Amino acid sequence: MDVINTSGRRKNAVARLYMSKGKGEITINKRDYKDYFPTGTLQYTINQAFNLTETAGKFNIKVNVSGGGITGQAEAVRLAISKALVELDPEFKPALKAEGLTTRDPRMVERKKFGQKKARKKEQFSKR
Repeated sequence: MDVINTSGRRKNAVARLYMSKGKGEITINKRDYKDYFPTGTLQYTINQAFNLTETAGKFNIKVNVSGGGITGQAEAVRLAISKALVELDPEFKPALKAEGLTTRDPRMVERKKFGQKKARKKEQFSKR
């Protein structure tokens, strides 16, 4: 197995992932993932696909991620990891799909409309 290259997106975050066989090192933007995502929930999000497929510690992962906030970035990395695992072994797909890890979340921020304060907030209506 050489390097598997995939990408994942969530909101405005885009993650480009390079996966190869190794000791389980995860590097995000040239930093360890535990430094980049300090909270336990975000670290769990990153490792979720590995825990489901029981492949934790078998692959080295290098990720370039940009845009969005830290939660969107973590979920973009999770999608990229899931896509890489499915590309490596198609038998992983049913387990990952059951947890919803192979689906790109299409929800985006609604745009602000002209004449309004925000996307849906309007000026106060006065009847008289």
